[in-house]
Amino acid sequence: MPSPGPIDDPLITTFGRLLEASSKLEQQLGASMQAETGLPHVWFEVLIRLARSEGGGLTMGALAGDIALTTGGITRLIDRMQTAGYVERRPCPTDRRVTFAVITDSGRDILDRASTAHARNLRETFAGFDEAALSSLDALLDRLREAASRPARRP
Repeated sequence: MPSPGPIDDPLITTFGRLLEASSKLEQQLGASMQAETGLPHVWFEVLIRLARSEGGGLTMGALAGDIALTTGGITRLIDRMQTAGYVERRPCPTDRRVTFAVITDSGRDILDRASTAHARNLRETFAGFDEAALSSLDALLDRLREAASRPARRP
């Protein structure tokens, strides 16, 4: 029997399970949200970040980083969302190279409807988790996000 190799590293399996769970949740919950409200999940993610930010807006660069899209990808996404009336672009008053994406009243309305549906679906998804398990999951995800934000060390 061959000895375990790098592909057998338990962290590779752990990370794979995290990605698999995330992908399945995205597919299931995203499809539900779109069916119920007409709002794609990635649009929801943009709107919720904008709504929770100071002044209801973020720079296009910050938004691209938060949503994990390229600057070109976020530009095309914001174009579609602006056409739908959910966001608008505003120039930065101090730096003409910077543009903000800002949530509109229509964006807040659809976000409220989608949030209600999404919260209900999440409660169903996490029904088997007690308060302590959810608290632990939140703490672990916060630690993971923090670790992912640090620059990677290279050999």
